[in-house]
Amino acid sequence: MVWGAILYHGRSNLLRIEGNLNSNRNVREVVQPEVSFPSFKASLELSSVDNARPHVRKTVRDFCSAQHMQRLPWPAYSPDMSPIEHVWDLVGRSCARDLRPAASKDELLLRIQARWNSLPQADVQNMFDFMSRRIEKLIAALGGYTKY
Repeated sequence: MVWGAILYHGRSNLLRIEGNLNSNRNVREVVQPEVSFPSFKASLELSSVDNARPHVRKTVRDFCSAQHMQRLPWPAYSPDMSPIEHVWDLVGRSCARDLRPAASKDELLLRIQARWNSLPQADVQNMFDFMSRRIEKLIAALGGYTKY
């Protein structure tokens, strides 16, 4: 599994996650190293994460609180409108264009990292800029299916 975060003016490193990611590993291997960079930390003063257990356990909440990071609420069973889902789709489509199968997990990771790093920041910004349109469509669909 890989982990990455997007910001309007940047993105995190892409991290390889081996095995199960519990809340302690999430703090130690993901959140703490990534928020140690001042520019990244400043951008994370207000953030949003889904309700996956490694993101919402007390260990993670306490760490984020100590770092003065405010988390936006994420309603249970809500449609996944997170902009990063569209970024993962762009990365995945780019990887799929390579018709040669990866010879190993390491090679696959290198390909994914190359796509992640080469994705234009303007494409990431578009995902944020179009959020209001996606939310309008979701409301019009009464929370049901939208093309987004």
